[in-house]
Amino acid sequence: MSRPFSRLPEPLAFIRHFTPNWFAMTMGTGVLALVLAHLPWHLPGLVMLAEGLWFFAVGLFVLFSLLFLLRLALFRDTLWPMLLHPVQSMFLGAIPMGMAVLIKGLLLFGVPRWGEGVYALAHALWWLDAALALLGALLVPYLMFTRQHHALEKLTAVWLLPIVAPEVAASAAGALAPHLSAANAQQLLAAGFVLWGMSLSLAFSLITLVLLRLALHKLPDTDFAATSWLPLGPLATGCLGLLSMGQAAPLAFAGTPLAGAAELARDLGLVGGLALWGAGLWWLVIATLFTRHYIRDNMPFNLGWWGFTFPLGVFALATFELQALTGLAFFSFAGVVLALQLLGVWCLVFSRTLAGVWHGELFQAPCLGGPGSPAVGVLSERVG
Repeated sequence: MSRPFSRLPEPLAFIRHFTPNWFAMTMGTGVLALVLAHLPWHLPGLVMLAEGLWFFAVGLFVLFSLLFLLRLALFRDTLWPMLLHPVQSMFLGAIPMGMAVLIKGLLLFGVPRWGEGVYALAHALWWLDAALALLGALLVPYLMFTRQHHALEKLTAVWLLPIVAPEVAASAAGALAPHLSAANAQQLLAAGFVLWGMSLSLAFSLITLVLLRLALHKLPDTDFAATSWLPLGPLATGCLGLLSMGQAAPLAFAGTPLAGAAELARDLGLVGGLALWGAGLWWLVIATLFTRHYIRDNMPFNLGWWGFTFPLGVFALATFELQALTGLAFFSFAGVVLALQLLGVWCLVFSRTLAGVWHGELFQAPCLGGPGSPAVGVLSERVG
């Protein structure tokens, strides 16, 4: 094995070339932990494995946050190139999405370890996450409309990343609300439904554009193979958010003038969740066919491969939630199949990421140029 970091583009590349793409690794690892914890099996060590993956995801998030802050502090000249890059800037949405997944894991794994005081921490973190998600959903599109350069033939589903973050925060609100006081739960759910509506409406608009782009210009280059899965993310997260917030609403608004509306939100949430799950199923199948096409073209590995994991994981979570609410065995079977598929994909992508970190090839920010890094429009750094 060659010596480590032999292909770093420059000294301190770990910091100067650190990109928000890395937070997609936190998203994929965190959602795998949640999916494993929701499996219907009670195998020895399964919960420990899920909890271990969550702790690993927390460590990654802390490390990545530190590296990103160091880049902004030590290399301020790299900020504007990152914000103006038509692809790299989109991954700013991965930061709050990664945090939202960790908050849901905190509810699942933190309470048994540290007690119910965890709920107060999760509540504070949720508002921070919601603020970051809202900031990204406003800032990145504003830059797209005013400063960045885009064209229909270069459009990919990566555009979804900044605007889906509020929707992911909304799904976490549904999980957290039942553990808060009525007043706090009401505020949380009200904010969650607003974020959900803001995000999903824009997501459907962008998915429409993605379908138009695919019809007119066919599949993107192999560097963008993982973007085929990204539309599954807002559909699955929209389903999960609608289900979780709908289930939490009756308890939160009991005895208030909105009690009737809360009951309606629960019932319509199930119907809407089934509809969104159906839309996600269509995209799951079509994305699988696209991936088979890309595999024949020997698609190169890049950090964008983490985009295969999160949409699949959140679709599995939505499937398990539907099984719990409907009692239909079909959703249990489908959830297990999706979970096993996610585990296999995660192992593959994680092993390739470790190889890229060992050689240092992944630390090449597209907006800064450098060896092996195209000037514009690359989803993520290539690993040859």
